[in-house]
Amino acid sequence: MLTTDTDNKDKSMTTEGKQTKASAKSADKESEMKSSPLHKFFRDALKDIYYAENAIVDALEKMQKAATTEELREAFEDHQLQTKKHISRLEKVFKLIDEEPEKKECKAIVGIIKEGEEIIKSTKEGSMTRDAALIIAAQKVEHYEIATYGGLAQLAITMGHNKAADLLEKTLEEEEDTDYHLTDIAESYINLDAEQED
Repeated sequence: MLTTDTDNKDKSMTTEGKQTKASAKSADKESEMKSSPLHKFFRDALKDIYYAENAIVDALEKMQKAATTEELREAFEDHQLQTKKHISRLEKVFKLIDEEPEKKECKAIVGIIKEGEEIIKSTKEGSMTRDAALIIAAQKVEHYEIATYGGLAQLAITMGHNKAADLLEKTLEEEEDTDYHLTDIAESYINLDAEQED
């Protein structure tokens, strides 16, 4: 059976019509998702951790200067560089969900950082006790980040933001690695040396 140009045009118009309807449905679904309570929570939680990561960069500098041992100073310096990468990665996540990177004050991290500053004031400069206390303060930050990134990655998967989920999971893994590294430093000698101090 021969097909005429008219038949081909009709088929082409039908295909174009289907594509237009599909893209309209996709846009409607995206619009619905953006206005959903879960998406709003996800976006606000991203703003919260974005604020936190920026505050952590400054806090790590203070902790680095206050640390006694070279090993702990280096760990804080390395994590500060890594935190800057986490900030950049979060900016990519915002773009992937079609949002502008924005900070929202994270009261939890403000409190944890304040506690770290109190540790510096209340421990003797140059002591292993200070390093042991700084490690605990840093791990409180890590555990907050681990909980946040773990939850955000799961929400991203649930909402179909798979590329965003991959980025969030990468950061989660790095936060977990930092936490283990801090434990290793504490257990290798710092805690034992601190216990011997008068």
